[in-house]
Amino acid sequence: MTPESDAEETQPAARGRRVFLAAFAAALGPLSFGFALGYSSPAIPSLRRAASPALRLSDSAASWFGAIVTLGAAAGGVLGGWLVDRAGRKLSLLLCSVPFVTGFAVITAAQNVWMLLGGRLLTGLACGVASLVAPVYISEIAYPAVRGLLGSCVQLMVVTGILLAYLAGWVVEWRWLAVLGCVAPTLMLLLMCNMPETPRFLLTQHKRQEAMEALQFLWGSEQGWEEPHMEVEQQDFQLALLRYPGIYKPFIIGISLMAFQQLSGVNAIMFYAETIFEEAKFKDSSLASVTVGVIQVLFTAVAALIMDRAGRRLLLVLSGVVMVFSMSAFGTYFKLTQGGPSNSSHADLLAPISAKPVDVNVGLAWLAVGSMCLFIAGFAVGWGPIPWLLMSEIFPLHVKGVATGVCVLTNWLMAFLVTKEFSSIMVSADPCLPLQQTKENCAKLFLLPYWAWWRTSLILALGRQR
Repeated sequence: MTPESDAEETQPAARGRRVFLAAFAAALGPLSFGFALGYSSPAIPSLRRAASPALRLSDSAASWFGAIVTLGAAAGGVLGGWLVDRAGRKLSLLLCSVPFVTGFAVITAAQNVWMLLGGRLLTGLACGVASLVAPVYISEIAYPAVRGLLGSCVQLMVVTGILLAYLAGWVVEWRWLAVLGCVAPTLMLLLMCNMPETPRFLLTQHKRQEAMEALQFLWGSEQGWEEPHMEVEQQDFQLALLRYPGIYKPFIIGISLMAFQQLSGVNAIMFYAETIFEEAKFKDSSLASVTVGVIQVLFTAVAALIMDRAGRRLLLVLSGVVMVFSMSAFGTYFKLTQGGPSNSSHADLLAPISAKPVDVNVGLAWLAVGSMCLFIAGFAVGWGPIPWLLMSEIFPLHVKGVATGVCVLTNWLMAFLVTKEFSSIMVSADPCLPLQQTKENCAKLFLLPYWAWWRTSLILALGRQR
């Protein structure tokens, strides 16, 4: 074997290691934001049982505790859109670690509900910045062969963060859970200090030599690098640009993807997983929530592996069909149990058979958890990772900051509407609401994924996007 062939074999491995290391450092932001999203699911039941009346969450406070993070994230999306073009991708990721750590620290030291909500708002602000900047950073440092894989890993880290929150919440109370939430953003701060800025951003700042050095560090060579047309890319964003198909079509696609992703109701499921499984009569609702988290991680990993081979459009269609089917089954579950006995006593599915009459709802509980797991699997394959990946791919560089900011703002505003109203659908403010009406409201909630048919048709009509 010649020295030249040895060099050809070692070079891809070296550049692969550095690109993957930089992508991992940036993806700790999405991991932190996933942990913040998943935090409310185990924390709300724990806070409902808090010994101090000042910390105990009422139904209204619990709904705000789950939903206020999305308001902070909406503001963070706007802030991130401004930072990513002015401070750069790397510095924006470094800055978002501050509200992450501060927010979880405030929750840890909370003495009343207002401190809890304030901490959640701060972590939400960091979520918004991280959800915008991390996909852009990873997309711009990855070479073409692994761009889909690394882009999908953003969503993989989000769902891993959710799963970690579920697992940790299974064994620790809400204060220690908040302490654990500080770990990932602190590690991101340390690792990102040693990572380069993206070459594309450095070129927009007229730092060609630094851009080539960053490219050499990440890739090991300039092979496969396509330098952007700077005379076009340096233009400022103006509303007049929206009349051009190359601008308004990506805008429509990006905003539609983000809106319909949240209209599937996935964030309501992630925020209130334990509450949903309690409604479905699972005695160990924490275990059921962890099961959902594991399934989401596994299928998001599958999506990352097949993303570049299967293509974005095919996975979106497949994902939408699976979600429609699964949520139809979940709505059917609540419809079938409308006439059943009260769900205030949660059945143990492992209990031995007795001479007493068997509650048919106990057997149907497996329909609830099965359809929920199928929904999560379908979402993870397509509508989970692809909107974030396409957001970082389809916009020209000179409008990327504004465009991605608008997309993230849309995503989190829709997430707020869904998560805030979820508790109103599940439990009315009137404590005397009949059980049957509560279950009818639950069944209505799970009609949301029927938007999948419309959103899939819209994406297909707007053009072929890989």
